[in-house]
Amino acid sequence: MPMSRVVGLIILVSGLAAGAAGGYLYARLPAASPVSPAVAPSPDRKVLYYRDPSGTPRWSPAPMKDAIGRDYLPVYEDEEPTFGPGGEYKKVQIAKGPRRILYYRNPMGLPDTSPVPKKDWMGMDYIAVYEGEEPDDGKTVKVSLDRIQRSGVRTEAVEARVVVRPVRAVGTVKHDDARLTIVTTRSDGFVEQLFVNRTGQRVQAGEPLFRVYSPDIVRAQIDLIVSMRAVPPNASTSEIDRNIRGAMQQLRNLGVPESRVNEVRETGAGPRTLDWPSPATGDVIEKNVINGQRVRAGDELFRIADHSQLWVIADVAEADLPQIKPGTRASLMFRAYPMQPFEGEVTFIYPELRVETRTARVRIEVPNPDGRLKIDMYADVVLQVGADEAAVVAVPTSAVIDSGTRQVVLVAKGQGRFEPRAVKLGRRGDGYVEVLEGLRTDEEVVTAATFLIDAESNLKAALRAFTQPEAPK
Repeated sequence: MPMSRVVGLIILVSGLAAGAAGGYLYARLPAASPVSPAVAPSPDRKVLYYRDPSGTPRWSPAPMKDAIGRDYLPVYEDEEPTFGPGGEYKKVQIAKGPRRILYYRNPMGLPDTSPVPKKDWMGMDYIAVYEGEEPDDGKTVKVSLDRIQRSGVRTEAVEARVVVRPVRAVGTVKHDDARLTIVTTRSDGFVEQLFVNRTGQRVQAGEPLFRVYSPDIVRAQIDLIVSMRAVPPNASTSEIDRNIRGAMQQLRNLGVPESRVNEVRETGAGPRTLDWPSPATGDVIEKNVINGQRVRAGDELFRIADHSQLWVIADVAEADLPQIKPGTRASLMFRAYPMQPFEGEVTFIYPELRVETRTARVRIEVPNPDGRLKIDMYADVVLQVGADEAAVVAVPTSAVIDSGTRQVVLVAKGQGRFEPRAVKLGRRGDGYVEVLEGLRTDEEVVTAATFLIDAESNLKAALRAFTQPEAPK
């Protein structure tokens, strides 16, 4: 590239980067200030350059006049020129003292330093950097406070927080297998009367379901009565129990309730039929018996389900499975009750995967005390992954600049200085992302207008490629 084009590019880029690198060109034209009288340079102070008396971003390395004959004003080495909120020019006096000069920096903000005083190619003196001033370490980028305010730059403290990532799935309501009960008899018999004769009927534990005549049960009752009569009149209670123990156990083996066994023992009479009690409280979901039917031992007569707690079987994508475990909380929304969310908990993850959909079934237990949930209802499931995990270092997702292969955050150093820092990220959720490496909880990161500062950082790196800084001695 011809040298003239390189110099022109450096001048153009340096003007754009002046706010970040500490130069004296300004991107915003301030309002014109009143006409000021000519000011003669002080003989005992070094002049850096001369500025336009009206406040516009025009300067000269030597004394000159503007279009209406006013003298350009000198800017001294111990002054820091800035613009106020209304665009007016201000001068901030730098305190003098016996300070040691570290090195000299380029007056235009270019990344060029010198261990001794020198001039740039336009004749401007290099500016001294004293001990105690913040040197440019090559890692930070500086943006003027005025530009920060106008660009809406916002920062947020890095905190330790619980990162919750919602995993969405679709589920279906099913019976709780542990709350199903089958009613059957252990001997052949005949149903003489049916007390529960409708599917869906609600029953209570101990409530009679049907009246049955069973020859085996009648025979066992007679054996108990005969055993009791064979006991001597003066026998003790322990002797009586020992003699009738076998007959009582035979009734229990046939499924006869303990109340009937005690009734036969106390009265010495054996009723011909038995009212079969319900073994559980719930709803009859299957009825396989009618009046007068002959039943055989082991036949399923009723199936009773307790609906006070149900299962929701959710289909979860294969990629989300590693983050789900038993105990994970779940929020469920049913289409029948769109404004009434339900809460549940994952209790089991089925070991097989459905090949067609590449999903796994996850069992969620949901309380249903009022019976509003019905079997085979559809549910929109949101699994709160990470809600029970420990707090981790996290930042807002808007703070991360992700190039696809590298993730960077901008750490605020104060006074308009920002440091781009590479980080290693973990879990995401709830608008935040876990930071595994690269940040501490006592730092602040930029959450808004990150593109502006990132552009300044890239511009600074581009300038460094043109002009390699000379290491101070």
